[in-house]
Amino acid sequence: MTLKAVLCGCGAMAHGWLRALASQPHLATTVTIVGLVDLDVVVAQSLAETFGLNNVEIGNDLDAVLASTKADILFDVVIPAARQAVVAAGLKHGCHVLSEKPMAASLDEARQLVRLAGEAGRVHAVVQNRRFISGVRRMRGVVESGALGDLTGIHCDFFIAPHFGGFREAMDNVLLLDMAIHTFDAARFVSGRHPQSVYCVETNPAGSWYAHGASANAIFRFSDDVVFTYRGSWCAEGRRTSWESCWRLVGSKGMLTWDGEDAFDATVAGDERGLLKGHRIIGVPAAPREEETHGHASVIADFLESIRTGRPPETAGFDNIRSLAMVFGAIESAKSGQPVVIQA
Repeated sequence: MTLKAVLCGCGAMAHGWLRALASQPHLATTVTIVGLVDLDVVVAQSLAETFGLNNVEIGNDLDAVLASTKADILFDVVIPAARQAVVAAGLKHGCHVLSEKPMAASLDEARQLVRLAGEAGRVHAVVQNRRFISGVRRMRGVVESGALGDLTGIHCDFFIAPHFGGFREAMDNVLLLDMAIHTFDAARFVSGRHPQSVYCVETNPAGSWYAHGASANAIFRFSDDVVFTYRGSWCAEGRRTSWESCWRLVGSKGMLTWDGEDAFDATVAGDERGLLKGHRIIGVPAAPREEETHGHASVIADFLESIRTGRPPETAGFDNIRSLAMVFGAIESAKSGQPVVIQA
């Protein structure tokens, strides 16, 4: 199976997409880039030159490029404000669509895209690449094994200070909308539960170089009485956490911590006498399927396998909308100062 793809949005993020395609032989042989689209054609031409894409159609009119190339796939790498129109165009032309996150600029737009994908009978998925890394897969495996007992809590800290420049520093709700969704989606995946409500406090701390919302503290209630807490800042100078957050999973029998990089610590209750029982160390097995731990490349592979087999991709739009609903629920709570029911 060889599929023709058009990539729309040829800025810095597009480089990561093309590197991911080239990183795995089966991806490189399955997908052929036949078109590049960007509002600035010079940017698209530069991307083509960087990656040696010599026989691609380049333009700034997505409809025209999709029509002339008869593409099977649309890779959507545009800014969130443009996403709804771009994805809708791809579905109209009969393309399967893989989008950058967030999947839409609003829940209403996300619902429209889920409906359009269903009507078109095409695969529509979102790049939630951070659930496709070894650490997140390993945590999910421990939860599923029952080694921690019944899961009761997930707690994540994210403190880092990137100086991006560009559109992020002008965004509203920048941490929640552009970054926290990775952790929210991973928490949903690790727990296997659905988000039900949220209370959030959002601030833009002193010294922030962002226009709005560089810090957020949120408490989510998941199904089965699982609580997920998130504490984060994108303007926290000093010793940083991992980009993947620092995690603590709490169960009825024990706990697991992960620093977001290499350090795991899983323990269950010990048998010491007295006030505290102490603890006993347990192992954290490797990810069940190594091929699912390559981040962006694994998302694309899952997307292509869905096209081939007809089974839904793990990050299908109709499911990923729940992660987006967590973000917009947190934003709504921050604005109102009240808990918000999450409705996808």
